[in-house]
Parts: sequence; C-alpha cells; structure tokens
Amino acid sequence: MPFELRPYPNPTLRPDEEYLQQAWSQSVYPLAARMGLSIKLPSVSPQPYTHLAFEGFQFAKQHGKDNEYNHRVLQAFFQEDQDIGQIDVLARLAGEIGLDGEQFRESLDNRTYRAAHQQALQHAYKTGITAVPTFIIGRHVLPGVQSSQKLEEAIQSATAAGNA
Repeated sequence: MPFELRPYPNPTLRPDEEYLQQAWSQSVYPLAARMGLSIKLPSVSPQPYTHLAFEGFQFAKQHGKDNEYNHRVLQAFFQEDQDIGQIDVLARLAGEIGLDGEQFRESLDNRTYRAAHQQALQHAYKTGITAVPTFIIGRHVLPGVQSSQKLEEAIQSATAAGNA
C-alpha cells in the first residue's frame, strides 16, 4: 500500500545530510547485506516527491501489474539511482513492464489517479501508519523492519484470536 513519509509540500531529505547517511550506514546497508540485496542511497537531491509514482501504482493496479510496477520503481530508485519523481522516468519504467507508456503518461499528466492515491493515504493515516514498512497482522500494527520471530508471533496471535 502506498505511504508517503514526506508528502508535498513537506520538504524531502537530501542524501548528503547526516541523518540519511547515518540511517543508511547503521540500518539500511546492514539489513540489505543480511538479505543479500544490492541497494544504495539514491543520489537524487533533494529526494523526489513520490505522489506521481504512487499515482502510477494506481494505474498499474488497475491494469493488473501493481507488483511488477512496484518492483521496477523500487529497483530503479534504490539500485539504478533514477529520479522516480519525473513523469518521463515513470512512463519509461511502466513501458518496460508491459504497460502502455502513453496511457500511463497521460494518466499522470491529468492526475487521473490523484483521488485514489489520496484515499489510500487517508486509509494509512487512519490505520496509524507512521513508518515504512508497517505490517498489519490482525490487530497488531508493527512499524519498521521486524524480525521473523516477531512477525510469526503476531501471526500466531492473530490466528488464535480469529482475526488473521
């Protein structure tokens, strides 16, 4: 589900700032290494607003390609250092996964999925989501990266309570 940590007009972060450098060095890079993932702090500065990428997600979802779209956009940003705040970049990525790039571009230009994206954000806010990722398992809301043990405990608890 989409969630913007810093939606417009809140300022986005700059990759050269100490906060991001420290967070990535202490948390993101070690976690990625444990998972065998190649990932890097994108150099796009300031970091892009992601509302257009999330509106593109709504387009992809309507066309049955939401998982492929999410994977490609995250790969482009965190592995290839592409600016996912740009319509040209997003339309090219959409075309790469088999979506009609022109229809996709037109939907972003016209802000066709703006309301759907705003509705998804409102749902996240009402649910109490404040971090990415957040796992919701039954009545458990688990913000941030969780251990497999903690996730299993939440699943077992929700299953036992009948609300998994």
